[in-house]
Amino acid sequence: MTGEGRHVGSITLVRHGRTAFNAEGRLQGQSDIALDETGLWQVEQAAEALRRLYVEGVGEKRRQVVVSSDLKRALQTAHAFADPLHVPVQTDDRVRERNFGEWEGMTLQDIRERWPEDYADWAEFRGGEMHHGAEAKSDVGARGVAALEEWSGRYDGDTDLFVFSHGAWISQTLQTLIGLSEVHPDFAGLLSMRNAHWARLRPLDRAGGNVRWRLETFNTGPAIAQTSGWEDPRLP
Repeated sequence: MTGEGRHVGSITLVRHGRTAFNAEGRLQGQSDIALDETGLWQVEQAAEALRRLYVEGVGEKRRQVVVSSDLKRALQTAHAFADPLHVPVQTDDRVRERNFGEWEGMTLQDIRERWPEDYADWAEFRGGEMHHGAEAKSDVGARGVAALEEWSGRYDGDTDLFVFSHGAWISQTLQTLIGLSEVHPDFAGLLSMRNAHWARLRPLDRAGGNVRWRLETFNTGPAIAQTSGWEDPRLP
């Protein structure tokens, strides 16, 4: 993504916490599923880490702008971060998850058994999901980049933009943004981000007023996410 003129000092893309669909291995897509008990706990841990790293730990007073998908699980994650800072959460439906059509709500095992060829084509990045009403990856990336361009262009470098979204949206938007979808059109160059983890982008200003966004960190989470307790807080 290139742009001219003003832009924020950083963009942080945050995936929502766990839902019952995540725990059961179901495709969520744009189904409006709330966080489960573990997900609510995860987003509190992630929100605390985000505030400590990128708000309290920056050594200067900066403005935070928070944008979220309008789906419940992303909104709950956004509010966990924003409410203690008294920052409003603004919604944008361009930040919604990819639509997976008739596969939404189904487990991967169910899809594999019912449509083995299409499942294999999807798993191998050949587009088998498109036979079932899924949104094109290119469309997801285009709307994602358009949202980032608009929101990042509204503010200056003293502002940090936090976008709360979904796994497939973050992956495809980042791949489109940094050109991986062109370099590897038949291959996902990024692994799926874990629940309540984030990626962070920093701008590189170029001659002529253009800016390129560079990936500073990806699939980052709070320290406790590296323990067995991340998927079950009752574990040590």
